[in-house]
Amino acid sequence: MSRNEPLAYRMRPQKIEDVVGQDHIIGEDTALYKMIQHGHVPSMILYGPPGTGKTSLAFAIAGTMEKDFYALNATSDGKKDVEAVISETRITRNAIVFIDEIHRFNKSQQDTLLRAIEEGVFTLIGATTENPFHSVNNAIRSRCGQIKELKMLDESAVIALLKHALTDKANGLGHYSFQYEEDVLTHIAQTTGDARTALNILEDSMWASEQNDQKKIVLEKSVVSQSIENKGLNHDKKGDIYYNLLSGFQKSIRGSDVQAALYYLARLLEGGDIISICRRLLVIAYEDIGLANPEVCARVLPVVESVERLGLPEGRIPLSVIVVELCLSPKSNSAYKALDKAMHIVKKGKTYDIPNHLKDTHYQGAKSLGHGDSYKYPHHYPNGWVYQEYLPKELQHKTFYEPNEAGDEQRLAKIYNRLKELQTKHRK
Repeated sequence: MSRNEPLAYRMRPQKIEDVVGQDHIIGEDTALYKMIQHGHVPSMILYGPPGTGKTSLAFAIAGTMEKDFYALNATSDGKKDVEAVISETRITRNAIVFIDEIHRFNKSQQDTLLRAIEEGVFTLIGATTENPFHSVNNAIRSRCGQIKELKMLDESAVIALLKHALTDKANGLGHYSFQYEEDVLTHIAQTTGDARTALNILEDSMWASEQNDQKKIVLEKSVVSQSIENKGLNHDKKGDIYYNLLSGFQKSIRGSDVQAALYYLARLLEGGDIISICRRLLVIAYEDIGLANPEVCARVLPVVESVERLGLPEGRIPLSVIVVELCLSPKSNSAYKALDKAMHIVKKGKTYDIPNHLKDTHYQGAKSLGHGDSYKYPHHYPNGWVYQEYLPKELQHKTFYEPNEAGDEQRLAKIYNRLKELQTKHRK
């Protein structure tokens, strides 16, 4: 390979044994590893965040199997390109066709692949950053024996990758002499689980470093830190990463984990999408805090309005306050769960007749229909309460709301339970 090619490109594994990380997919004990060792590779779809090694794994599988390798990209290659590859591989039937961003192929382009896959003209390896169960044609998925999710590399895997790059004389930086402390590599590894980004940081840091008297390149943490800035960010407003960040953000608040909630908030803010953050905070307030702390629910909207008016970076200040407060607030989802129970009955078509005494009386002739008869006006009774039935008779023993005695809802639960006792007593 040319030394002008990026380090991340040069360091792509040539065999599956060279793959760093992803042991759950290609480790020695996995079915896929054993299949390849026995000379069989199924069509498959690989999905996961950028930099997790989807393309590298495809190259490594092709290298191990000693098959011809064709690489297409759905963002730039079309139906004619696919047909050309099919025509070329039909003769040898010994090829792996790798299609990056396969979810971007339209139905017609994906359909072009179907017959060739079925006939075994080539083995397809599709790669996508999107969840293939949402974004890839069902027909393509059904013809792929394996659908594998690649994950971000853990710290030890990134360090192993960096050390390999520093010592590899054929494709890496092994023909240079380096001096560095172990925490320099740890610093990179703690920044990102993205192999490509980690190698780019290492390469940038090398070219930004000085040589000492022994002609060794000195990798210093301060230089690495400058190379790291903003490179650890993965954020796609239409992709899985984006929705997973929002999900992690809400679940961290629900779980009262302040540190995690602030971390995911920081990730979301780097993406710059304050509208989605604010919308999610409004949902969180009423879905997860609810009756346990109605006061904090009421404070979220003014915060949202402040953030929208301030913009970034100042908007992060009120966001930090409300996120910490939501995390540390008591939690209750009893109100919306109660409504969901009622909606479930309605959706099943159980729309029973409203009791006559509750029906509208504001029109001529209502009285002759018996509407409003025997209705008791609660304000005319002590404490503003009097026994009467409000539900249709078929639902009079149905319970939707079950109080959660967290935070302020304890007070409401006492009132609710007392009213329920009075209602039960009068029914008898």
